[in-house]
Amino acid sequence: MARPLRLESEAGVYHVLNRGNYRLDIFRSEKAKVSFLQCLDEACAKTGWEVHAWCLMSNHYHLAVSTPKANLVEGMRWSTVTNRWRGKALHMGGLHTVSRLISVWQNERHR
Repeated sequence: MARPLRLESEAGVYHVLNRGNYRLDIFRSEKAKVSFLQCLDEACAKTGWEVHAWCLMSNHYHLAVSTPKANLVEGMRWSTVTNRWRGKALHMGGLHTVSRLISVWQNERHR
């Protein structure tokens, strides 16, 4: 069965969750978490995402992000296709990513 398409919305606010295969650790050290946050900062600069909240645990993370453009998949591709934050250039096929559209942000900045 095909995976359903992800909803993408200009000015969307999303809850993004990513966890390791079999719930195995994806962050094995504090250094790995810092590297991940640096890569997340790069992705935000590249896509225009704004991170409103984040929580990193050893085997998964949560992000609350807004997308001024309808580019959720572009930013998520960054986090699932490369493993740069662990110092490797490998596919992260073991990670399970979920995103849910929470709301559409309405303010002057996004109009």
